[in-house]
Amino acid sequence: MTASAAKFDATRAGEYAEQSRIALAGYDACHELAACLLSADLGESLDRRILVVGAGGTAQEILVAGKLRPSWRFLAVDPSPPMLAGAIASVEAAGLSHLTTWHSGYVDELPVNNRFDAVTVIGVLHHLRGREAKLALLRAVAARLHPGGMLILACNRGAYAENLLFLKAWGERWRMAGASPEEVEVKRGKILQGADPPGSDAAVESLLAETGFEQPRLFFSSLFWGSWIARRSA
Repeated sequence: MTASAAKFDATRAGEYAEQSRIALAGYDACHELAACLLSADLGESLDRRILVVGAGGTAQEILVAGKLRPSWRFLAVDPSPPMLAGAIASVEAAGLSHLTTWHSGYVDELPVNNRFDAVTVIGVLHHLRGREAKLALLRAVAARLHPGGMLILACNRGAYAENLLFLKAWGERWRMAGASPEEVEVKRGKILQGADPPGSDAAVESLLAETGFEQPRLFFSSLFWGSWIARRSA
Protein backbone atom coordinates (compact mmCIF):
# COMPACT_ATOMS: atom_id res chain seq x y z
CA MET A 1 0.00 0.00 0.00
CA THR A 2 1.32 3.46 -0.88
CA ALA A 3 1.80 6.17 1.73
CA SER A 4 -1.11 8.14 0.28
CA ALA A 5 -3.41 5.17 0.82
CA ALA A 6 -1.99 4.18 4.21
CA LYS A 7 -2.92 7.51 5.80
CA PHE A 8 -6.60 6.65 5.32
CA ASP A 9 -6.67 4.29 8.28
CA ALA A 10 -9.76 3.08 10.16
CA THR A 11 -9.98 6.28 12.24
CA ARG A 12 -9.81 8.60 9.26
CA ALA A 13 -12.16 6.41 7.24
CA GLY A 14 -14.73 6.47 10.04
CA GLU A 15 -14.84 10.26 10.14
CA TYR A 16 -14.49 10.85 6.41
CA ALA A 17 -18.12 11.55 5.57
CA GLU A 18 -18.38 14.35 8.13
CA GLN A 19 -14.85 15.70 7.74
CA SER A 20 -14.97 15.92 3.96
CA ARG A 21 -18.14 17.99 4.03
CA ILE A 22 -16.49 20.48 6.37
CA ALA A 23 -13.17 20.59 4.53
CA LEU A 24 -14.95 21.03 1.18
CA ALA A 25 -17.71 23.60 1.17
CA GLY A 26 -20.12 22.31 -1.45
CA TYR A 27 -19.17 18.62 -1.22
CA ASP A 28 -22.66 17.43 -2.10
CA ALA A 29 -23.18 20.06 -4.81
CA CYS A 30 -19.92 19.05 -6.49
CA HIS A 31 -20.97 15.41 -6.68
CA GLU A 32 -24.47 16.27 -7.83
CA LEU A 33 -23.16 18.50 -10.63
CA ALA A 34 -20.71 15.79 -11.68
CA ALA A 35 -23.53 13.25 -11.94
CA CYS A 36 -25.73 15.69 -13.86
CA LEU A 37 -22.95 16.46 -16.34
CA LEU A 38 -22.29 12.78 -16.99
CA SER A 39 -26.00 12.09 -17.31
CA ALA A 40 -26.39 14.93 -19.79
CA ASP A 41 -23.46 13.62 -21.83
CA LEU A 42 -24.20 9.89 -21.74
CA GLY A 43 -27.97 10.07 -22.07
CA GLU A 44 -30.42 7.29 -21.37
CA SER A 45 -28.50 4.31 -22.74
CA LEU A 46 -28.98 1.27 -20.52
CA ASP A 47 -25.46 -0.12 -20.78
CA ARG A 48 -23.26 2.70 -19.48
CA ARG A 49 -20.28 1.65 -17.36
CA ILE A 50 -18.65 4.10 -14.95
CA LEU A 51 -15.26 3.68 -13.27
CA VAL A 52 -15.12 5.37 -9.86
CA VAL A 53 -11.52 5.94 -8.75
CA GLY A 54 -11.02 6.60 -5.04
CA ALA A 55 -14.58 5.63 -4.18
CA GLY A 56 -13.74 4.91 -0.54
CA GLY A 57 -15.38 6.70 2.35
CA THR A 58 -18.79 7.77 1.14
CA ALA A 59 -19.06 6.41 -2.42
CA GLN A 60 -20.96 9.64 -3.03
CA GLU A 61 -20.39 9.37 -6.78
CA ILE A 62 -22.37 6.12 -6.84
CA LEU A 63 -25.06 7.26 -4.40
CA VAL A 64 -25.88 10.29 -6.56
CA ALA A 65 -25.41 8.93 -10.07
CA GLY A 66 -26.99 5.58 -9.18
CA LYS A 67 -30.23 7.28 -8.18
CA LEU A 68 -30.18 9.54 -11.22
CA ARG A 69 -29.38 6.73 -13.66
CA PRO A 70 -30.28 3.37 -12.07
CA SER A 71 -29.45 1.56 -15.33
CA TRP A 72 -25.74 2.45 -15.10
CA ARG A 73 -23.16 0.06 -13.66
CA PHE A 74 -20.20 1.10 -11.54
CA LEU A 75 -16.77 -0.34 -10.81
CA ALA A 76 -15.47 1.26 -7.62
CA VAL A 77 -11.73 1.25 -6.90
CA ASP A 78 -9.89 2.19 -3.70
CA PRO A 79 -6.55 1.03 -2.25
CA SER A 80 -7.53 1.60 1.41
CA PRO A 81 -9.49 -1.34 2.92
CA PRO A 82 -11.09 0.80 5.68
CA MET A 83 -12.18 3.42 3.15
CA LEU A 84 -13.53 0.77 0.80
CA ALA A 85 -15.46 -0.84 3.66
CA GLY A 86 -17.13 2.49 4.37
CA ALA A 87 -18.07 2.91 0.74
CA ILE A 88 -19.56 -0.58 0.57
CA ALA A 89 -21.64 0.10 3.67
CA SER A 90 -22.94 3.37 2.18
CA VAL A 91 -23.90 1.73 -1.09
CA GLU A 92 -25.59 -1.18 0.69
CA ALA A 93 -27.57 1.21 2.89
CA ALA A 94 -28.75 3.07 -0.22
CA GLY A 95 -29.88 -0.17 -1.87
CA LEU A 96 -27.48 0.24 -4.80
CA SER A 97 -25.23 -2.79 -4.31
CA HIS A 98 -26.66 -4.47 -7.39
CA LEU A 99 -25.22 -1.67 -9.52
CA THR A 100 -21.70 -1.85 -8.10
CA THR A 101 -18.61 -4.04 -8.37
CA TRP A 102 -15.67 -3.41 -6.04
CA HIS A 103 -11.91 -3.56 -6.52
CA SER A 104 -9.57 -3.22 -3.54
CA GLY A 105 -6.44 -1.83 -5.16
CA TYR A 106 -5.34 0.47 -7.96
CA VAL A 107 -6.52 1.47 -11.42
CA ASP A 108 -3.45 0.05 -13.18
CA GLU A 109 -4.41 -3.41 -11.89
CA LEU A 110 -7.56 -3.38 -14.03
CA PRO A 111 -7.39 -4.95 -17.51
CA VAL A 112 -6.86 -2.35 -20.23
CA ASN A 113 -9.36 -4.05 -22.53
CA ASN A 114 -12.11 -3.38 -19.98
CA ARG A 115 -13.17 0.08 -21.19
CA PHE A 116 -15.59 2.47 -19.50
CA ASP A 117 -17.92 5.17 -20.78
CA ALA A 118 -16.87 7.63 -18.06
CA VAL A 119 -14.47 7.85 -15.14
CA THR A 120 -14.62 9.90 -11.95
CA VAL A 121 -11.45 10.81 -10.02
CA ILE A 122 -12.72 12.91 -7.13
CA GLY A 123 -10.55 13.84 -4.16
CA VAL A 124 -7.57 11.73 -5.24
CA LEU A 125 -5.00 13.66 -7.25
CA HIS A 126 -3.79 15.99 -4.48
CA HIS A 127 -2.89 12.96 -2.32
CA LEU A 128 -0.36 11.72 -4.90
CA ARG A 129 3.11 13.11 -4.35
CA GLY A 130 4.93 14.43 -7.39
CA ARG A 131 3.93 15.14 -10.96
CA GLU A 132 4.91 11.70 -12.23
CA ALA A 133 2.54 9.93 -9.83
CA LYS A 134 -0.30 12.17 -10.99
CA LEU A 135 0.54 11.52 -14.64
CA ALA A 136 0.70 7.77 -14.02
CA LEU A 137 -2.79 7.73 -12.55
CA LEU A 138 -4.27 9.82 -15.36
CA ARG A 139 -2.58 7.65 -18.00
CA ALA A 140 -4.03 4.54 -16.35
CA VAL A 141 -7.46 6.18 -16.34
CA ALA A 142 -7.22 7.23 -20.00
CA ALA A 143 -6.19 3.71 -21.02
CA ARG A 144 -9.42 2.34 -19.54
CA LEU A 145 -11.73 4.99 -20.94
CA HIS A 146 -13.38 4.72 -24.36
CA PRO A 147 -12.07 7.31 -26.86
CA GLY A 148 -14.41 10.28 -26.52
CA GLY A 149 -15.40 9.20 -23.01
CA MET A 150 -15.71 11.71 -20.20
CA LEU A 151 -13.52 12.23 -17.14
CA ILE A 152 -14.66 14.03 -14.01
CA LEU A 153 -11.58 15.23 -12.14
CA ALA A 154 -11.85 17.05 -8.81
CA CYS A 155 -9.02 17.88 -6.44
CA ASN A 156 -7.35 20.63 -4.47
CA ARG A 157 -5.06 22.87 -6.46
CA GLY A 158 -2.72 25.67 -5.48
CA ALA A 159 0.03 25.71 -2.87
CA TYR A 160 -1.57 25.74 0.58
CA ALA A 161 1.23 27.77 2.16
CA GLU A 162 0.89 30.49 -0.46
CA ASN A 163 -2.74 31.22 0.39
CA LEU A 164 -2.97 31.69 4.12
CA LEU A 165 -6.40 33.32 3.87
CA PHE A 166 -7.89 30.13 2.42
CA LEU A 167 -6.14 28.06 5.08
CA LYS A 168 -7.60 30.28 7.78
CA ALA A 169 -11.03 30.00 6.15
CA TRP A 170 -10.70 26.21 6.40
CA GLY A 171 -10.12 26.68 10.11
CA GLU A 172 -13.17 28.89 10.41
CA ARG A 173 -15.33 26.17 8.83
CA TRP A 174 -14.13 23.77 11.50
CA ARG A 175 -14.98 26.38 14.15
CA MET A 176 -18.46 26.73 12.65
CA ALA A 177 -18.82 22.97 13.12
CA GLY A 178 -17.96 23.30 16.83
CA ALA A 179 -14.22 22.51 16.85
CA SER A 180 -11.99 24.12 19.47
CA PRO A 181 -8.84 26.02 18.36
CA GLU A 182 -6.75 22.99 19.31
CA GLU A 183 -8.99 20.65 17.33
CA VAL A 184 -8.81 23.00 14.35
CA GLU A 185 -5.03 22.68 14.26
CA VAL A 186 -5.22 18.88 14.44
CA LYS A 187 -7.77 18.71 11.66
CA ARG A 188 -5.86 21.16 9.49
CA GLY A 189 -2.78 18.99 10.00
CA LYS A 190 -4.67 15.96 8.70
CA ILE A 191 -5.74 17.87 5.60
CA LEU A 192 -2.16 18.88 4.92
CA GLN A 193 -0.69 15.44 5.70
CA GLY A 194 1.11 14.18 2.63
CA ALA A 195 -0.86 16.47 0.33
CA ASP A 196 0.72 17.67 -2.91
CA PRO A 197 -1.93 19.46 -5.00
CA PRO A 198 -1.28 20.66 -8.55
CA GLY A 199 -0.01 24.21 -8.37
CA SER A 200 -2.77 25.89 -10.36
CA ASP A 201 -5.61 25.44 -12.84
CA ALA A 202 -2.97 25.61 -15.57
CA ALA A 203 -1.07 22.76 -13.93
CA VAL A 204 -4.21 20.60 -13.96
CA GLU A 205 -4.80 21.44 -17.63
CA SER A 206 -1.20 20.49 -18.43
CA LEU A 207 -1.57 17.11 -16.70
CA LEU A 208 -4.72 16.35 -18.65
CA ALA A 209 -3.28 17.46 -21.99
CA GLU A 210 -0.22 15.26 -21.45
CA THR A 211 -2.34 12.19 -20.72
CA GLY A 212 -4.64 12.35 -23.73
CA PHE A 213 -7.54 14.58 -22.73
CA GLU A 214 -9.06 17.54 -24.54
CA GLN A 215 -9.29 21.01 -23.00
CA PRO A 216 -11.04 20.60 -19.62
CA ARG A 217 -13.88 22.79 -18.40
CA LEU A 218 -14.03 23.95 -14.79
CA PHE A 219 -17.55 23.42 -13.43
CA PHE A 220 -17.11 23.85 -9.66
CA SER A 221 -14.69 25.69 -7.40
CA SER A 222 -14.51 26.11 -3.62
CA LEU A 223 -11.43 27.59 -1.92
CA PHE A 224 -8.58 25.28 -3.01
CA TRP A 225 -10.95 22.77 -4.62
CA GLY A 226 -11.57 22.62 -8.36
CA SER A 227 -13.68 20.27 -10.48
CA TRP A 228 -13.27 19.74 -14.21
CA ILE A 229 -14.89 17.71 -16.96
CA ALA A 230 -12.70 16.62 -19.86
CA ARG A 231 -13.18 14.33 -22.83
CA ARG A 232 -10.60 11.72 -23.78
CA SER A 233 -9.21 12.47 -27.21
CA ALA A 234 -10.57 10.17 -29.89
